[in-house]
Amino acid sequence: MNNIDVKVYFNFRSPYCYLASKTMWSIVDDFNVNILWRPVGGWDLRSPPERAKSKLPIARQDMSRFARRLGIPVIPPPTETEPTAAGAASLYAQEQGVLREYIVETMRIEWAEGQNIGEETVLREVANRINLDADLVITASKNPAYLNTLASNAAEAAADGAIGVPSFIIGEEIFWGQDRIDFVLEKLTELRAAKC
Repeated sequence: MNNIDVKVYFNFRSPYCYLASKTMWSIVDDFNVNILWRPVGGWDLRSPPERAKSKLPIARQDMSRFARRLGIPVIPPPTETEPTAAGAASLYAQEQGVLREYIVETMRIEWAEGQNIGEETVLREVANRINLDADLVITASKNPAYLNTLASNAAEAAADGAIGVPSFIIGEEIFWGQDRIDFVLEKLTELRAAKC
């Protein structure tokens, strides 16, 4: 079977991306796929601040239910947490061949430990945990080329019709939300069967 492209839109500030970071790896482990990594920063692909404030109590309840089901801790990060630097640094981690480790550890330190991933000391800790040079991770988090890639990814998401994170795109089909990963797996199974 030829590798199938799976485009992944991801914002490190999203609690639903935290949940996905615990469950999405079967896409990679069980199928021949090319992950097209599309991190975004800031408020991109998230509810605007005024809406986020009103939906926060419901989102927290929802996230707690899923976290209990998965058996994972949830300690929300400070509300002022800004995800752009973490998103930019993820592009460096991808180049270094440790994207998966970076995603898992960044989401853990943010959502299971309640730390602010917008702070350099926290990104340094992520780097140390996955054996990346912390100075290079901080440099990457400010790299204009990586920051431009985040903005380009947001524009690409709009063109693709993605309206939130995490979103997984296979061909013309969009699977929005961490609770759609089972449908992603079904689609990949269907494509694998069709190519046999």
